[in-house]
Amino acid sequence: MIRFLQKENRLTKALFVVIIAAASVSMVVYLIPGLTGQSASGADTFAVVYPHWYSRFLSAGDVISQQKVTQMATQRVQQQYPQYAGNPMIMNMIEPQVGQQLVQQQILLEEATNLGVKVTDADLRNYLQTGPPGQVLFPGGKFIGQDKYAALIQGRFDITVADFEQSVKQDIAIRRLETLITAGVTISDKEVRDFYRKNNIKIKFDYAVISSDDLGKQINPSDADLEAFFKKNAPRYANAVPEERTISYFAFSPNDVPGGAPQASQQEIQQYYDAHKSEYTVPEQARARHILIKVAPGADAKTDAAAKAKAEDILKQVQAGGNFADLAKKNSDDPGSKDTGGELGFAQRGKMVPEFDNAIFTQKVGDAKIVKTQYGYHIVQVEERQTAHTQTLNDVLPTIQATLIRQKSTAVQDSYAQALTSEAIKNGLDKTAAAHHLQLVTTPPVAEQGTIAGLPDSAGLLSKAFQAKKGDPAQSAPTGEGYAIFQVTGIIAAHAPTFADWKSHVLDDYRAEQLPALLRQKTNDLANQAKSDNDLAKAAKAVGATVKTSDLVGETGQVPQVGAVGQVAPQLFDLSVGNISGPINSGRTGFVAKIVDKQEPSADEIAKNLDQTRDQLLDQKRGEAFQVFASNIIDDYRKHKRVLLNAKSPNPQLPGE
Repeated sequence: MIRFLQKENRLTKALFVVIIAAASVSMVVYLIPGLTGQSASGADTFAVVYPHWYSRFLSAGDVISQQKVTQMATQRVQQQYPQYAGNPMIMNMIEPQVGQQLVQQQILLEEATNLGVKVTDADLRNYLQTGPPGQVLFPGGKFIGQDKYAALIQGRFDITVADFEQSVKQDIAIRRLETLITAGVTISDKEVRDFYRKNNIKIKFDYAVISSDDLGKQINPSDADLEAFFKKNAPRYANAVPEERTISYFAFSPNDVPGGAPQASQQEIQQYYDAHKSEYTVPEQARARHILIKVAPGADAKTDAAAKAKAEDILKQVQAGGNFADLAKKNSDDPGSKDTGGELGFAQRGKMVPEFDNAIFTQKVGDAKIVKTQYGYHIVQVEERQTAHTQTLNDVLPTIQATLIRQKSTAVQDSYAQALTSEAIKNGLDKTAAAHHLQLVTTPPVAEQGTIAGLPDSAGLLSKAFQAKKGDPAQSAPTGEGYAIFQVTGIIAAHAPTFADWKSHVLDDYRAEQLPALLRQKTNDLANQAKSDNDLAKAAKAVGATVKTSDLVGETGQVPQVGAVGQVAPQLFDLSVGNISGPINSGRTGFVAKIVDKQEPSADEIAKNLDQTRDQLLDQKRGEAFQVFASNIIDDYRKHKRVLLNAKSPNPQLPGE
């Protein structure tokens, strides 16, 4: 299904932004250093924000709970990084960020209150109905109902309606605070024109590149130099060889579990279906196909009329019996569906942009009509519609059987692993393995990040093994296909390698240390000679650099071995045709460029885009002004110790400390 037609769960995104306060504080990216000098108490307290200097003495602060921080962090991971949901390392990274944002949000809310900013229940209702959430909460202007509303919020965010609405009010308050603070920000027409011109210059350039990879190969120290480097950096290599452990284990697969593979009875299947029937509800949905004639935003009337005429001509061909799929492949501007003949598959109500959504749920099946959306003109044909219904048991029988068998198999394996572990603790690994016809294996020394060749997945076992002591009682760990029962039988502490064993690593480290200075020197030599001779190609040949030519690019353009030009070499946009740049370092490469073409926007183009650019620049300036304001307020709270963190909370330090 084409991405741009879908709302992409806009409600979830809009509400999620509100809940984690990202919208409110996205412009406040300043970190809050030095907040751990004093700590807040309370097991579930992440931080306390005091609205006034004297509030600390009255213990009258606003508490940000650790539970809320964890909840918000969990939601963020689920929304933004679903593939890492449940990953403790990712949570440990996200939680401090969310905690900081909540602290910043509370500080701004306190300041909003001090400046008389208020948000009423009427303001809240108006936002929910006319703002982004209104598309789902008030489809067609009609409220979905309190029960559905509560279920939606609970299901998607695991919070109550009251908590959600409080978060929305807070977001509105901070937006109003920003409007109040930045109301006096203005910009001149000259600033707007200069801004547009600067951001729309395009350049084409020759560039001579010196690659770090190639340059590094030229650094070839003697063995004596390497050994001296190794001895000089002895502390770096003191624990270069990581700790290793030998582990004795025996493993079993599902096929080794006594009793064979478990089965699900008809009664169990029926009970599962009855208990999960709500999960098998299929909402109303429609299957359609379309041909898009795209119209760019802000296109003039002539362009729009031409697109409409083309759409009408294609519609006539469809109505005259033309092959819809062939016409889509030939004419559609939707890259996501044209190659499949315009097919979009099934879509639920509310998932498409409103005009398209209305068409596929109201048009007669089989009819083709033109629909205008923000993307242009669509020839839409509805192929099938399904009313909301609950799938029958037969429809979902294979899925339920697989779920129950998997659950039973997991439970049986868990139980068998526990029994074998208890037996191994009592009788030893060798006797237990022999009694159950399983093979006892002792690994060679293995590091925590290593692998055990005989196991499908040894990560869980190694994680547990490196937390255990030599000779600790037997433990079990999942292997991806069953379990392993194991004990740590030997520990080799982390230690320094010999020079001979570590020579290749020492060479890599030596080159890495020498390379930055050498790259700077070579790039400087290249720039000096190119400018002296006014000949980039000749200078490149002299130092062994490769000369390439970029496409015509703007600030966001990507150039091979350079990267984003506007970030790596913004100075190139200030040069004239024929000018040669100074030395430029992009990290892994050094290069020198010569401008061969430069195109600036015309006065007519600037004038045409003046209003849009003014809005863009004004938003940017207001954002910058609010950042300064927010930074000063947050800094004031920090200096006067009006924010205290709980030193016992997980990750008590905020980023940047």
